[in-house]
Amino acid sequence: MGFAMQCSSYCSCISISAPHRFPQAPLSFHAARKNQRITVLCGSDRRSSNLGSDKKRKIVEHVCLLKAKQDLSEEEENDMLDYLYTTQYQMGGVIAISLGRVSAPNPERYTHALFMRFQKKQNLEKFYENPFYLKVLKDHVLTYCHGLVNVDFESEVDDEMLSIFRKGEEFNHGVEFLLLISFNESALRNQAEDALASLALMMSESPSLIVQFTQGLNFSPSSKEYTHGIVIRFRSVEAFEIFINSKEYKNVWHSKFQPIAHKSLSLHFSVDPVGTEIM
Repeated sequence: MGFAMQCSSYCSCISISAPHRFPQAPLSFHAARKNQRITVLCGSDRRSSNLGSDKKRKIVEHVCLLKAKQDLSEEEENDMLDYLYTTQYQMGGVIAISLGRVSAPNPERYTHALFMRFQKKQNLEKFYENPFYLKVLKDHVLTYCHGLVNVDFESEVDDEMLSIFRKGEEFNHGVEFLLLISFNESALRNQAEDALASLALMMSESPSLIVQFTQGLNFSPSSKEYTHGIVIRFRSVEAFEIFINSKEYKNVWHSKFQPIAHKSLSLHFSVDPVGTEIM
């Protein structure tokens, strides 16, 4: 299968042909040195009806990681997650959301994660200032948590309803994988791009494992701890484990990312079925 890497005037145009292990539909891959944004949407032609579109839609991704207190009860946890989930109905611009308890221990001891997708940067800015969200944060989040970090980045997805809104059977369940990276300052232009492009190439070879993949440069004014954010939706827990434990992923991480990453954090949580209607 062949696919194109389409670049702005800040980088050259490269065509890549790569062997693949799974049936695939045509994929598109976009990399721009100016804003370091890469988007890869993966899926087999039998399982994905919303992939391979030439038209793209810009979106804004928001990741929030929380550190809950050790004695958090089930009732308190449900209260926090329920209120965070309902914020999407209280303001405009929120087009997708997932959240849950982090599935495995991590060095930073984050316990819960929230992912939200917005139409535009302006929608995210209004979200941070929204009175309802600020009240939820004060009364139902910070009451139970003693730390949080936000990462926001721009990316692109296929300009189709299911891809934009993360709706339909493919997004109804699976595993949300969040990877936050802080590249060394000297690596931001060249080596970081190469590392991100190598990871994106891996995505194109794993359509039976991955539903959607976005990444971008963190522009959150409140959290500069990480320079980049990556969000990958896996089809299942099994798909996630196959990918993370694969020789290909480990080779890319150790050879491309580890030498230039000042800091990194990866975590995941399971996504339960929530229906398939587009709201």
